[in-house]
Amino acid sequence: MSEIIITCEERDFSSLAAAVGEEVSSDCPLSAEIVIVDKEEIHRLNREFRQVDRPTDVLSFPTLDGIRGKLLRAEDFPYDVSDDGSLFIGSIVICEQVAREQAEEYGHSFERELYYLAAHGMCHLLGYDHIEDGDRTEMRQKEERIMTKLNLKRD
Repeated sequence: MSEIIITCEERDFSSLAAAVGEEVSSDCPLSAEIVIVDKEEIHRLNREFRQVDRPTDVLSFPTLDGIRGKLLRAEDFPYDVSDDGSLFIGSIVICEQVAREQAEEYGHSFERELYYLAAHGMCHLLGYDHIEDGDRTEMRQKEERIMTKLNLKRD
């Protein structure tokens, strides 16, 4: 279990941080940021960083490579350790408007959709992906464990 610090100006994600912390091992606190943006901004970022010219729900910007399932040690990433001693693992950008639209489409609460997108982003920051079928299954299981810990299961 690891301490995770999630900073976000718009919302308190401490419960997510605790749930994700149970899914990773490190010898120092881990830190990440979540930024909530509008549709225009996520569209711009998606176009700029993924060359996809449309809005999306969530984008993840991990800072560390090859860390999936590994013990994270500060000494292995000295340039990513902040002044407070935490290891910065990356940034997540979530579009609130798309999250609201998807919550309505899927028939569950905005809170559930927002936390799912944040959990999905945190999994990416920890090195998980969903390109290959086996990787997708592993990532989905991790997301579901996190959502269960948050008591935000699928309706």
